[in-house]
Amino acid sequence: MLPTPDLSHLTKEDFIRVYEPAEDTFILLDGLENDAVELQNLDPKICLEIGSGSGCVSAFVGKLLGSSRCLYLTTDINPYASKCTVSTGKQNAVPIESITASLDSPLALRLRRNVDLLIFNPPYVPTSSEEADAAQESRGIGGSWAGGTDGMEITGLFLNNLPNLLSTNGRFYLVGVAVNNISAIHQNLRGLRLDGKVILHRRAGREHLYVMKFMRILTP
Repeated sequence: MLPTPDLSHLTKEDFIRVYEPAEDTFILLDGLENDAVELQNLDPKICLEIGSGSGCVSAFVGKLLGSSRCLYLTTDINPYASKCTVSTGKQNAVPIESITASLDSPLALRLRRNVDLLIFNPPYVPTSSEEADAAQESRGIGGSWAGGTDGMEITGLFLNNLPNLLSTNGRFYLVGVAVNNISAIHQNLRGLRLDGKVILHRRAGREHLYVMKFMRILTP
């Protein structure tokens, strides 16, 4: 069992400004670890995490896969999160390149169909559209959880561009909760020629968390 990355360099003050790893983070780590052999056999060359927060997930993946053969990229709309991600990478001997940006906006063209491992623990909490928009505009910690209608407004924006990012044999891991309508996510992505399944789910208080994995449908 791979340990959770060392976050001892981050302080309480950091976690006022950056999302602190919680149950949604840990179920994602468990899902990735359960797929360790598959991911190691995939031998990804480019890993991209959207919304990296503290950098915990990308540091974990770096330990899972090794840092010598894969380029670890992250984005986060929160500039403080980008700094924390880089420092977490250094703390755990995983070289992470972090970009302060909304979703995949500066990378979409350069990484077109080249991302072998794509990870997103999105802002999935249902809020008003106005609250989600304000959280994104403020570029603060609220952007890590305020998801708009059904918790899907920010996620939906990203999923529409997913086929343009993922490599032919790439894997996409997504965290969601029941209110996001998990079956609708699968149906919508199937319309984009992406097949998926729930690889892990558990209750955490009032939330029912899911980790989903998607791959391209390669048959005609």
